Amino acid sequence: MLSDPIQDQRRRRPLHQASVDIVLPVHNEEQGLARSVRTLRAYLDSELPFAATVTIADNASTDATWDVASRLAAQLTGVRALHLDRKGRGNALKAVWGESDADVVAYMDVDLATDLDAILPLVAPLVSGHSDVAIGSRLARGARVLRGPRREVISRIYNLILRATLRNQFTDAQCGFKAMRTDAARLLLPLVDDGGWFFDTELLVLAEHNGMRIHEVAVDWIDDPDSRVDILTTAIDDLRGLLRVSRQLAVGGGRTAQYYGTTLDATTRSAHLGGLSTIAYLVMYLGMQGALGALGANAIAIAVCALANLAAHHRHTGREAVEGPPRRIVIAGAAAWGAALALTSAALGVTALLSTSVLTSLLAVVCAKGLISVGRYIVVRGVLFDRYLDTLSGSVSGSKP
Repeated sequence: MLSDPIQDQRRRRPLHQASVDIVLPVHNEEQGLARSVRTLRAYLDSELPFAATVTIADNASTDATWDVASRLAAQLTGVRALHLDRKGRGNALKAVWGESDADVVAYMDVDLATDLDAILPLVAPLVSGHSDVAIGSRLARGARVLRGPRREVISRIYNLILRATLRNQFTDAQCGFKAMRTDAARLLLPLVDDGGWFFDTELLVLAEHNGMRIHEVAVDWIDDPDSRVDILTTAIDDLRGLLRVSRQLAVGGGRTAQYYGTTLDATTRSAHLGGLSTIAYLVMYLGMQGALGALGANAIAIAVCALANLAAHHRHTGREAVEGPPRRIVIAGAAAWGAALALTSAALGVTALLSTSVLTSLLAVVCAKGLISVGRYIVVRGVLFDRYLDTLSGSVSGSKP
C-alpha cells in the first residue's frame, strides 16, 4: 500500500468543524481593496459550510492600502490585516501561512479574477484529507478563461517549459488561486527560497517532488485589464528560478523532513539534469539574443549546455558506470551538440520566415529542445549506463545459488 507524505498528521473532520485562512496579498491596492474584501466576506458567510478568515497581507504598500485594510479589519468580523515591510507575494504568504492556526491556508488575487464558486471545490479535498495541495488551473480541461492573447501565450509557454524540463504533472503553476493543508505548508515553506512571483512554482515543484498529492480545479477566470504585472520580465525571472530549483533537485535537495518521494536513482537524476540544461539554455538564449541574433545566441547556448550537461551526467549519474575509454563520451557529446544545433537552427530559420516575435522564436526552440532532450537522454543513457546495467545484471545472476 502506498504511503501518503503526511498521512500521520492528517485529521479528517466534518466540513462544519474545519477552518480556512484565505490570504489576499496586496501591494498598492487602495482603489479596489474594500470592494473585493466585502464581496469575498459576504460570499464566505453565505456559501461556505465552515469557518473562514480573510487575511489582508499588505506587503510594503506606499499608498493608502494599509489604512484601508486596517479599517476593514476593524469593521468586518472575520477579517484581519497584517503589514509587512518587504514586498513580494511569496513573502506575504510565507509570513501568514507559517503562523496560521487554521486547518487549511489559501490565497487568491485581490482582483477576484477567479469565480468564487471555485473556493469550496478547492478547499474540500484538503479538509477531507484526500489531498495536500490544491490549485486553480486556467489550462485544465473545463476551465473558462477571458484574458488577452499576449498573457495567454506567455502563460502557456511558461507552463510548457516547466513541464518539459521538470516533468511536473500540474498544469498551471502561476494561477493566483491556491490552498494547502497547514501541516503540509509547515513542511514545505522552510524549503521555498523565492519571495516573489516564482513562489507558486517553487512551492508546487517541491510539493510534487516530496510525493504530496496535488488537486486541480478548473476555474472560471476573468483577467484584470488593470494588472500592473510586467509579464515578460516576470517570465524571465521565473526561468532563473527554474534554473535554481532544477540544480537543487539534480543534486538531491529539496526534501522535507518527511520525504516520501522516490529515491533519486540514476534515471531520475538524469531527467533533472536534462531539465536543468534546458532552462540554462533558455536563460542564455534570451540574454544573448539581442546582441548576437537568434542563430548566434542559439549556437553559443547550445555549445555551453552540451558540455555542461555531459559533464554533469558523468559526475552525478555515470561516474561509477563509465570505466571505458573517454572516446565514447566525446562521441556522445558531439552527437548531442550537432543534433541540437541543427534542429534548433532549423526551427529558428522557419520561424524567422513567419514572424519576428521573440515569443515565437522562443516557442520554436522550446519545442525543438523538447525533442532534443528525449534524444539526448536515450543517447546518454545508452552510452553511460549500458555497461552499468550489464554489470548489475551479472552481479544479480552471479549471486544466485
